[in-house]
Amino acid sequence: MAYRDRQIIVIARLKAKPLLAGQAVSALLFAALAVGQAAPVAADGAAAMLRAILFGDAAASAAMLAALFLFWTCLRLWRQRDAWIFHDGARLYRGGALSWPLGAVRDVVTERGGLGLPSLRLVVDDDSETTRELVLLPLLEGSPAAVRGGVLFAAAGVGAVPSGVTVN
Repeated sequence: MAYRDRQIIVIARLKAKPLLAGQAVSALLFAALAVGQAAPVAADGAAAMLRAILFGDAAASAAMLAALFLFWTCLRLWRQRDAWIFHDGARLYRGGALSWPLGAVRDVVTERGGLGLPSLRLVVDDDSETTRELVLLPLLEGSPAAVRGGVLFAAAGVGAVPSGVTVN
């Protein structure tokens, strides 16, 4: 990652409690589904229990995979919670995986996503009509206005967004 040699400035962090709750719920859901699959064949031995967990009911196996994916997602977000949205003076990063040049940032808006949850979304000047999700508001630590202001201030620093400063 290119930002490792420059100083980063953190704009937004994620709340820890929803991420911990997501990990706990998904782990409990996985355990309950696995026990539900293995309990009927417990008398047949460990190999039969493992086969029942892996190759038993297809719906339960799919639900266990979904629970593992949810656990992995919450764990990944937990590890990145202290620096979710940050910039290095040249690019704006979301979680370390996605990034956009600060010169292409036009605005930050609040919209409802596909699940109906409100989120902060980034408007980027790149000929596409879509916005990019920065963070879900229930996971955001701090106010959305502060994050919007921080992103727009960083973009104004490289001349992308006209700033509101005037000199008399």
